[in-house]
Amino acid sequence: MGISSRMIPTEDASARKREIEEKLKQEQETLSFIRENLEKSDQLTKGMVSILSSFESRLMQLENSIIPVHKQTENLQRLQENVDKTLYCLDHVISYYHVAKDTDRIIREGPSGRLDEYLVCIAKIQKAVEYFQDNNPDSPELNTVKARFEKGKELLEAEFRSLLSRYSKPVPPVLILDAITVDEEIDLQEEVVLEHLPEAVLQDIICISSWLVEYGRNQDFMTVYFQIRSSQLDRSIKGLKEHFRKNSASSGILYSPAVQTKRKDTPTKKAPKRPVYIPGTIRKAQNLLKQYSQHGLDGKKGGSNLTPLEGKDDVLDIEIDSYIHCISAFVKLAQSEYALLTEIIPEHHQKKTFDSLIQEALDNLMMEGDNIVSAARRAIMRHDYSAVLTIFPILRHLKMNKSEFDSTLQGTAASTKNKLPTLITSMETIGAKALEEFADSIKNDPDKEYNMPKDGTVHELTSNAILFLQQLLDFHETAGAMLASQETSSASSSTSDFNKRLLSSYICKVLGNLQLNLLSKSKVYEDSALSAIFLHNNYNYILKSLEKSELIQLVNVTQRKAENSYRELMKQQIDAYQRSWQKVLDNLTDRNMPVFQPGAKLRDRERQAIKDKFKGFNDGLEELCKIQKGWAIPDKEQRDTIRQSQKKIVSDAYRTFLQRCTNISFTKNPEKYHKYRPEEVEEMIEKLFDTSA
Repeated sequence: MGISSRMIPTEDASARKREIEEKLKQEQETLSFIRENLEKSDQLTKGMVSILSSFESRLMQLENSIIPVHKQTENLQRLQENVDKTLYCLDHVISYYHVAKDTDRIIREGPSGRLDEYLVCIAKIQKAVEYFQDNNPDSPELNTVKARFEKGKELLEAEFRSLLSRYSKPVPPVLILDAITVDEEIDLQEEVVLEHLPEAVLQDIICISSWLVEYGRNQDFMTVYFQIRSSQLDRSIKGLKEHFRKNSASSGILYSPAVQTKRKDTPTKKAPKRPVYIPGTIRKAQNLLKQYSQHGLDGKKGGSNLTPLEGKDDVLDIEIDSYIHCISAFVKLAQSEYALLTEIIPEHHQKKTFDSLIQEALDNLMMEGDNIVSAARRAIMRHDYSAVLTIFPILRHLKMNKSEFDSTLQGTAASTKNKLPTLITSMETIGAKALEEFADSIKNDPDKEYNMPKDGTVHELTSNAILFLQQLLDFHETAGAMLASQETSSASSSTSDFNKRLLSSYICKVLGNLQLNLLSKSKVYEDSALSAIFLHNNYNYILKSLEKSELIQLVNVTQRKAENSYRELMKQQIDAYQRSWQKVLDNLTDRNMPVFQPGAKLRDRERQAIKDKFKGFNDGLEELCKIQKGWAIPDKEQRDTIRQSQKKIVSDAYRTFLQRCTNISFTKNPEKYHKYRPEEVEEMIEKLFDTSA
């Protein structure tokens, strides 16, 4: 290795040296260039630093000059704002001193016709009052604006009263009838809305009441409200009552014209159905029984001395109908008044104001109800039990509407809520008393000879009793509840079935008392046959009346064999009547009839016996037919049955007797004794019980 190194040529070392020297020279040149540039950069940096230092110095000089100017300008702006605020406040304060003058004319002229403008003036006055109270309570201006505010409030209260008084009118009777009457033929019926005040007036009243509550600190307007609306409510109900008095007597059932003209094809809201009393209900059974009494159950004339229950006429029906409609009208009007009141009166005063509003109308209705109860009580004392029938339709209507009545009065005072239940209790008590005393009066009705029908037809007591019971049929639920109200156990067991059984027991009691009394009265007749006809007619009348009026269904609740019992009683009386012919028929029997051989000559005694039998039969037949022709059996079916039965009994016996006497020569003048042919006897019997024959 060492040998080879030494053997490297000299020229290669020189070349490498030259190469190194060239690189060194290039690096020196580069280093020199860098140094030159660094020197230039240092010079530039020094120049920039000098410039920046000069700029900084100038900025500091500018800042020292501007900041005092800025602060001074800011202070000037603040002073300007304070001046502006002060001027505004001065203007605002000064305006309070001019409020009384600026609002004087508007306040003096009042709010009528320009309520919004008036309330704006009142608001200005109120703010002035608040300002002086807070800032200068001793200033005379405070008293001025206070007086102006009070004056403005008084005029608002006066406007409230004026608007209510001027536009509150009684609801027309026809409109009330539209609201409470339901036409059963119209399934869909528009609900009648009662508008008490024009919409614009209502909005003004609401606006005034809101202001009086919020700013006026005054509740006197609520008293004004209920006084005015209470008067209109009472006048509306009285107007309806007067409408009935003027129109019902001539037109019968009173319907609202508006209801009758509603189109059936118009889809409207379905109104709730209300039970409406139909005028004439009290007279319905009375007229029916009057017809029975005067013309008999078959239309033939019966006893003319029977008179139906007295005291129920058109005037009474109108009064009952009027009172019942007034009860419904009160509920409807009170509901409408409450809806109106909620828009005007603050919520926490609504119930109390409503309570006061309805008092007058409610008290008048309750007073009228009490008068009805008092009249019934006086009638009962006079033993006129028919008067209590006026209570039934009213009581039924009150009880059927009690839930709606209670709902309407919800939230009122307990004394207000209890008025209707108290009236219902009074009616139930007096009604139950009348029912019991009526049953006793049927049992204890005296037997007066002059009061007995001469022809043996239906007694007045029977027709009156049946009429009374038929009224109970029309109001059976009411009558049953009335009786149940007096039961000590009714509070827990008063159900529809229980009440029905009570009423059935009561009807059976009346019928039982009537049967006993009729039996006693029948003894007034000297003729036992007439007594039997009298009882038969009355029993038949009772049975037919029960069946025709469906009273029998009520009777059967507790006495299932009532019909059979009456038919058995009637059969007994027919048998008793037929016994009256026994004396006549005895003349046709073999008793005391002489025994003889055909063709044999009779002795004088035998001939006389036959003559006596003919004479006894003829005289008895004539006497009975003469007497009994004046008696009456109004029921054609019963009359024909009794006649046919009697004809058969008598004619059969008479024909048999004549056959026995055939070819017997007992007299030279047979026509003197054989006066009647069997057909003639039948014709005579056919004319029995026919006062027109």
